[in-house]
Amino acid sequence: MKTASLSPNLMVEDMHKTIEFYTSILDFTVTMTVPDEKHPVWAMLQNDGVTIMLQQRASFVEEVPNFAQQPIGGSFSLYIHVDDIDTLYKKIQQEKITIIQELHKTFYGAREFSIKDVNGYVLYFAQD
Repeated sequence: MKTASLSPNLMVEDMHKTIEFYTSILDFTVTMTVPDEKHPVWAMLQNDGVTIMLQQRASFVEEVPNFAQQPIGGSFSLYIHVDDIDTLYKKIQQEKITIIQELHKTFYGAREFSIKDVNGYVLYFAQD
């Protein structure tokens, strides 16, 4: 078996607010929405090699009822490699975004920082 990619599907409360966060702050592009851009219940966003899917809570729960009582934000994080962490970090600092870990050098040699998105998901950004 060959694994080609991984695209997380994040359950969200407010699709428009979430899309705005990922497109305006993190430079993602909306590549697809269902049923349409005006009233999306699902969207696919991409920034170079990273793809993230977003799905409105009601739609997500309809497909997977086990998620009905789950809090949004999850107990996992997304780790995203970038090629210019300093520029991204400066941009993040200018926004009203919760920074969980300030930019720092890790024991394994990467420079990284982490934030919370508008739904409470933890996003790590790293540069080797």
